[in-house]
Amino acid sequence: MNPLLGWGLAAVAVVGGFLAYGWQGVLLAVTVIVFWLLLQFGRALRAMRDAAAQPVGSTGNAVMLHAALRPGMRLLQILPLAGSLGQKVADDPETFVWTDAGGDRVRVQLRGGRTLAVQLERAGDAP
Repeated sequence: MNPLLGWGLAAVAVVGGFLAYGWQGVLLAVTVIVFWLLLQFGRALRAMRDAAAQPVGSTGNAVMLHAALRPGMRLLQILPLAGSLGQKVADDPETFVWTDAGGDRVRVQLRGGRTLAVQLERAGDAP
């Protein structure tokens, strides 16, 4: 979701709550907004906790991970697919690598927190 759209909807909820129910409506709108933010925070923490429980840079199947990745995905969307935190190999653009047991690797480049490029490196292709 676009952050501007989310905050715009939150502002509309606060204003609508005030116009419909006064200060009780504002209180309800703020409560719903805080609840939504806590749900998002919990989701991010769960993804990070699950990914941190596995060895860094490992994945079950690099080919399946490569097939599931698309440009524009955020890192928190990639982590549940990969099952672990990626091994960081470069800074600009941020590049992470996941390797499976067969030696196949997936290289993901991120810029601005979104996937820029995805590359599959097969173990049999190396000279």
